Amino acid sequence: MIRTSHDLPQDTREAMVALLNRQLADTFDLYSQVKQAHWNVKGPEFAQLHELYDQVAGAVLPFVDEIPDGPLSDGASIGAVAKGLASLAASTRAAIDTSGDAGDEGTADLFTGLSRELDKLLWFVEAHTQSA
Repeated sequence: MIRTSHDLPQDTREAMVALLNRQLADTFDLYSQVKQAHWNVKGPEFAQLHELYDQVAGAVLPFVDEIPDGPLSDGASIGAVAKGLASLAASTRAAIDTSGDAGDEGTADLFTGLSRELDKLLWFVEAHTQSA
């Protein structure tokens, strides 16, 4: 918890941070599920559901930013983002191998493009922690 002059008791603020963190995870999870449904819906109602799911996702996403995960210092935020990028980059490289071994070069190519982008983003983020 950061120091503040706010009049809410420390235990109340701590409880609210825990509550916000749970709701943040649930809200972002819902957004991800709706976007997955948006891209994968099939059937006679495809067009209507595709549009509806996009509207639902669009309405939910702004609340992800409204439910903060708490303050992080510059270094802590860089570390958290770098760790997430590195983890996804590693699993993406594994996905390149898996899809290539399965003979699906198109999917392997998609993952290769993602891998390049993740590595570039990681380089940009980590540059903030490095000196010349």
